[in-house]
Amino acid sequence: MTTKRLEPAPDADERTMLEGWLEYHRQTLAVKCEGLTDAQLRTAAVAPSNLSLMGLVRHAAETERSWYRRVLADEDAGPLHYSDEDPDGEFHLTEDDTWQEAYAGWQAEIEAARRNAAGFHLDDLSRGKHRRTGARPSLRWIHTHMIEEYARHNGHADLIRECLDGATGE
Repeated sequence: MTTKRLEPAPDADERTMLEGWLEYHRQTLAVKCEGLTDAQLRTAAVAPSNLSLMGLVRHAAETERSWYRRVLADEDAGPLHYSDEDPDGEFHLTEDDTWQEAYAGWQAEIEAARRNAAGFHLDDLSRGKHRRTGARPSLRWIHTHMIEEYARHNGHADLIRECLDGATGE
């Protein structure tokens, strides 16, 4: 699998721009994971952190699920990898966790996010509320937050990948 990343056109309208940059950052995380074994993808390469590339992908799936399903669409979508007992469960990997499973779960959440977002205008407020603040953010806010979320974690992914095999890049 080779992921191709495309930046949105510099003259795109706002929605196309926001969704284009979100897709770009989703693709960037996929690129950072390409060509590695399951063992490498599970490796927390920057001690003492337990961050791994597979953990970041599982976190991205949880984040997509939270914002686009629970908050935006007010779906009753429970957690994928965490629990009350293990609130950071997406980062706590075992030998049984596979890239195929993590990637498929992430892609399923991205598809659900795209479907749900398509039913809203940028200024539309979410049907659900943020679990901590009770706010009902607009789709614009959710897209912008997700771009920030991916950009931050893609920086982590850069460092992890470089520690694993020396690969660097944009």
